[in-house]
Amino acid sequence: MSGRALLVVDMQNDFGPGGALAVAGAMRVVPALNCHLERAVAECWTIYASRDWHPPVTSHFREFGGPWPAHCVQNTEGASFQKAVRLPADIIVITKGQDPEDHGYSAFDGTTPEGRPFHEDLRHRGIDCLYVAGLATDYCVKQSTLDALRRGLHVTLLTDAIAGVDPADSDRAIADMHAAGAELA
Repeated sequence: MSGRALLVVDMQNDFGPGGALAVAGAMRVVPALNCHLERAVAECWTIYASRDWHPPVTSHFREFGGPWPAHCVQNTEGASFQKAVRLPADIIVITKGQDPEDHGYSAFDGTTPEGRPFHEDLRHRGIDCLYVAGLATDYCVKQSTLDALRRGLHVTLLTDAIAGVDPADSDRAIADMHAAGAELA
């Protein structure tokens, strides 16, 4: 076991072009992300892919008092992973955001298909180095990275494979993650 894992954050259709909450630059990161995935496979890292998996009615959505339009609703095409991202068949999906009262920004709010909390699965597999890529820099990537650092993991942010909702907020988020201890690569 390498002790390393790659976390691909929320590369879902609703965050891509034409999606309910499209992130500018979402497709720009795909070639770099696919290169990182190839490396992780070649080096036998554990690969996780987090996904928003919101119920139709949640305080996360604007319609019910939240900040966002409805997106990544459970069992919809918008919640599916983007086909351009070459996720291997043996990825471990981390599902988050399914609590109607919780935003679920961080992968550490999520669980594996067996119901194991993400941080417990990392510990169970002996993973202490986490490489993070995906969407969106200023929300789910940031919260996942900061939570990983708080749990004592060594975190490398793959800056060529992230994109955010707001460019200025994304720059601040990268600075915050780096100040908290994340390496930038």
